[in-house]
Order: sequence, then structure tokens, then C-alpha cells
Amino acid sequence: MDYRFESVPAVREGLGNVNYLSDEGIAGVVYLADRLQKPVLVEGPAGTGKTQLAKSVADMMGARLIRLQCYEGLDESRALYEWNYKKQLLRIQAERNTDGTWSDIEEDIFSEDFLLTRPLLEAIRAEDPVVLLIDEVDRVEIETEALLLEILSDYQVSIPELGTVSATQIPMVFLTSNNTRELSEALKRRCLFLHIDYPELEREKEIVLAKVPGISESLADQVARIVRSIRQLELKKAPSVSETLDWANTLMLLNIDQVSAEDASETINILLKYRSDIDKAIKEFNSNGAEFAEQS
Repeated sequence: MDYRFESVPAVREGLGNVNYLSDEGIAGVVYLADRLQKPVLVEGPAGTGKTQLAKSVADMMGARLIRLQCYEGLDESRALYEWNYKKQLLRIQAERNTDGTWSDIEEDIFSEDFLLTRPLLEAIRAEDPVVLLIDEVDRVEIETEALLLEILSDYQVSIPELGTVSATQIPMVFLTSNNTRELSEALKRRCLFLHIDYPELEREKEIVLAKVPGISESLADQVARIVRSIRQLELKKAPSVSETLDWANTLMLLNIDQVSAEDASETINILLKYRSDIDKAIKEFNSNGAEFAEQS
């Protein structure tokens, strides 16, 4: 059997080459997912890089990313496949005045030409390398989760009119969850588990340096330290890594090299999105003005 990755260090290096700074734990789970041919369930707070991990693995592999965005009410017709009813109706009307039997028409309208593939079926049928991302799986109902279990267990789909469609290859599969509800034990058993939390100070600094062109090491360090201090407050929503990057880019656009308490207060809306959180952060900035000057 051909494996995609030679070793854990090779995975870490490959992710680094596409600007995803992973640690040994993340790289290890990706490596094992390939060797064991298992999906990866990635949990953690919103904005910590769960979705980006799947995108980066696809970039590293040179594979096509197929994304199923989950939401309440997602059903089989949106996740798996459905028939093109309008096209089928047009074909039936066109055949009405011919000598063909209903059996002939039925065989025609339930053929590949009338099948609309959705992300799950598309990933299974793909002959080129693909990474399947099932994003925010905790948003779907239990019935849809059961559908995912069937697909991820055997990597095949039964279409009554066409028969069983089996995967020509086992795709890399990532499921992300923000823990809005508890997932079933059955789903968890079929997956390798990976928890991605907010990065440590040095790693977030490295992410800022890698993702924000032209930023100085000093400013990247200030950004990482200030964001870390904000996350220690009791907030409705802590700043995500993507918001850290947005803030760093904002400071660059404003030509701010040394972040003062005033600078942080005036741009805090980039990091925080609730009025109560903003007020808490500004109060913290004003009470620690001297510390700002020291770390700058």
C-alpha cells in the first residue's frame, strides 16, 4: 500500500512549507490518519485553525479539497446526492410522443446524466487525490450524523437506482467541531481525535510572523503577548487566531511599530466583537499602561 507521508517530521515539514505551523501532536495525528485510513475529528474553540488544517493538508498533498459545510437541517440530498428533477421532467415530456415504454424512460432518467453529486458522493467517486472536510459536524442532527457514520465506515454509498458506489481510494477526511453539542460515541470511535486549542505564546508569534508579510519580530511579539493577556479575561468570545492576524495586519496598515494602551484600545474592535468584552479589555489596557510601555 502506498502511503502519503513518510514520517511525522515529514508531515510537520510539509505543513510548514504551506505556512501551517503545526506541533508534533498535530503532525502525529495526520500521519496516523494516513497509515490507519481513519478520519480525524478535530475539536476546539472557534478560530484555532481546525478548518485551516484540512486546507493545509490538501495544499501539502497537492490534493483537491472537497468541503461539506454542516448546518442545522442538512439532509441527504445536500450532503450525498439528489436527482435533477427538472431535467428528468423535461426528458419525460420530450419522450411523451415517442414509442418508448415507461421502462425505457425510467432507465434513462435514473442514469448518471441526471445525478447531482454532493460533497460526500463526490469525494467517494473521486479518482484524483482529495481531502474531504466535514466542517462543523456538531451542527447537524443525529439522523445526518448516522448517515456520516455509514459513509465513513465503508467508504461506499448505495444508490437504489444505480447500485453501490465504492471508493476508488480512501480519502483523507477531517471533521471539525466547535463542541456546540456532544457527538455520538459511534462517530468518535471511528475517528482519531485531535484537540486544537489556542496556541502558546511563541507559536502564535511564529504564526503572525509567517502569515503577516513584513511584520517585525518585535511587533509580532507584542501582538502575541497582548492577545494572550486578553484571552485570560472572562470574555464571551476570546480572540481567534484569524482575528490575531487581522489585528496584526491592522497595526501594520496604521504604521504602528510599538503598541501603546491607546493604540490597543482604538483597534480592539478588530479582536473583540462584544461590547462587554471590549469594555473589559479597554479597562485592562488602561490599568496596565506602564506594562505596555515596558513590553514595547
